Amino acid sequence: MGVSTSKPDQGVAVVTVDFPPVNALPVQGWYDLAEAVRAAGRDPGVRCVVLTAHGRGFNAGVDIKEMQRDTASGGHGALLGANRGCAEAFSAVYACEVPVVAAVHGFCLGGGIGLVGNADAIVASDDATFGLPELDRGALGAATHLARLVPQHLMRALYYTSRTVTAAELQAHGSVWQVVPRAQLPGAARDLAREIARKDGFLLRLAKAALNGIDPIDVGRSYRFEQGFTFEANLSGVADRVRATFGAPGTTPTKEGRP
Repeated sequence: MGVSTSKPDQGVAVVTVDFPPVNALPVQGWYDLAEAVRAAGRDPGVRCVVLTAHGRGFNAGVDIKEMQRDTASGGHGALLGANRGCAEAFSAVYACEVPVVAAVHGFCLGGGIGLVGNADAIVASDDATFGLPELDRGALGAATHLARLVPQHLMRALYYTSRTVTAAELQAHGSVWQVVPRAQLPGAARDLAREIARKDGFLLRLAKAALNGIDPIDVGRSYRFEQGFTFEANLSGVADRVRATFGAPGTTPTKEGRP
């Protein structure tokens, strides 16, 4: 359990997240992920990083139960830690010195959108779904990253409704490179990573810095701006009220797909 790094192919590092049962990361998990991605990018022998996960889904966001336990004791340490940890992990993926390929299966929710939205390329299994259930969880954030995956008006509709979209839909919008059967996902992601890793390592690092430099939006600053409203939601008490219904019997599940 945790975050691990392997190097199965020349020039390729695979960073794997494994936090059963649903890859909802605790505070320390976000920091561990950030450090693993940064370390892989700093390695002069690495030319591409694959970010993947074990288990039922790629990422279910932050560990809400950790936050609820902290709130029950009258503290906000978990909230502060999760916000800062997410910002660190998202920044590590975006600023990684070499390209990052996200290999996504199952669900990719909340903080998972922040990770893939900052990746350089996305390969997904045909069972993958993507969404931001933040309004159902008493939080805000990562619209910055969802806006990198879908057009503006679709992003807003998905954000307000907490609905998800499929990998095939994102491929139609051009944000997913390839959709494959789940069993083929590891190989497909590594195929793309190996193709990238065949380029000159120094030139790849220059290319990554150049592409980040011409982004029209400062994703780090944009995301931190969003997080200010998450703090406001918590200070107002509305976040606790919404989170209290998380997982409660009779609550309406998030609807997947669009009409």
